[in-house]
Amino acid sequence: MRIVAGKHRGRTLDAPKGRDTRPTSDRAREAMFNVLEHGIDGPGLRGARIIDVFAGTGALGLEALSRGASHATFVEAHRAAQTVLRANIAKLCEDDATALLPIKAAALPTADTPVDYAFLDAPYNKDLSVPALQVLADQNWLRPRSIIMVEVGADESITLPKDFKVEKDKSYGAARVLFIVYAPD
Repeated sequence: MRIVAGKHRGRTLDAPKGRDTRPTSDRAREAMFNVLEHGIDGPGLRGARIIDVFAGTGALGLEALSRGASHATFVEAHRAAQTVLRANIAKLCEDDATALLPIKAAALPTADTPVDYAFLDAPYNKDLSVPALQVLADQNWLRPRSIIMVEVGADESITLPKDFKVEKDKSYGAARVLFIVYAPD
């Protein structure tokens, strides 16, 4: 697994042993970020603040930092993944541009500053994405027009809470990615 583009392009990332963490493939991540940068009307990654929920290795948030995001908050409850995530952050010398919240998504505190982008890559078929979206909204992590990228299993159905609108729905092998805009009334 490696960073696909930007200042850390080609740098490798570690992943925890076992099957508790399912990293997004390089090819799928590249396609996802192409949609974010060129296929959807968003604020742009340069200078953006992001949150990577169910962060695992941190590949999505670290890719965003490599492509110009200014800050990434990682949310990861699994201890083995936290250890690898910290090592990946240090390997890329991104300590000053990151924060790690070692908690479950449901326990997110109120945000001091909302983010421009949120990435959710919950374990497939566990019904964790929709509650996480609601917590992000309720705890002020999202600003109006924030872009949320939600990865689910290809056969997984998802019913979004009020104020969330799907802009694009793409399939990448066993994964389905929803590109969602937060549009509160």
